[in-house]
Amino acid sequence: MPESAVELVCPGLRDPGARLLKRILDVMVAALLLILALPLAAAIALASVLEKRGPVFFAQTRIGKGRRRFRLWKFRSMVVDADAMLARHLEAHPDNLAEWREMHKLKDDPRVTRVGRLLRRCRLDELPQLINVLRGEMSMVGPRPIVEEEITKYGPVFSLYVQVLPGLTGLWQVSGHTNTSYRERTELDMRYMRSRTIWMDLVILLKTVRVVLFGRGAY
Repeated sequence: MPESAVELVCPGLRDPGARLLKRILDVMVAALLLILALPLAAAIALASVLEKRGPVFFAQTRIGKGRRRFRLWKFRSMVVDADAMLARHLEAHPDNLAEWREMHKLKDDPRVTRVGRLLRRCRLDELPQLINVLRGEMSMVGPRPIVEEEITKYGPVFSLYVQVLPGLTGLWQVSGHTNTSYRERTELDMRYMRSRTIWMDLVILLKTVRVVLFGRGAY
């Protein structure tokens, strides 16, 4: 898609009233969930420390609206020396290298702890991102937040991505994403950014509840 066309697909994103309403929804939902999740967050933190000694939280730099870099927070779901373990694993299993380069994740990732697998299956490792939402760095619903290495894969679509806040959840996350390619994931994000509405956000949030309850599609 030429960059000139990308600039035209989201005219509604510049509507101040829609942006304000979306921000109000973000703050209300994130604040409520954060309060309700405090006992669960304490249990997750304790379980993580008891299984594998190390920090409770994991932070990584992601690309946000306007190309702004921010620290995205998660509950740690991997071993402490995850990067070194990944390098060793890919060296010993070169057949996994293509999967990693294409998806930036592995279905059978040796770095993930037992507690981490449970958290990822129910997407509970992403609870700390509610703070990112309250800080205005993310939205409850939006395109998935990407890392620096993924910018080139987006091509001209990246100029569309940086028009909006990345989301804690999104169309990709509720669409059975374990079975989608990187390109399909990007297309789902684009579909959302082209046609997003408050009603669409509410539908995605409701579908996210189902994903959390039944652990569908995440790894």
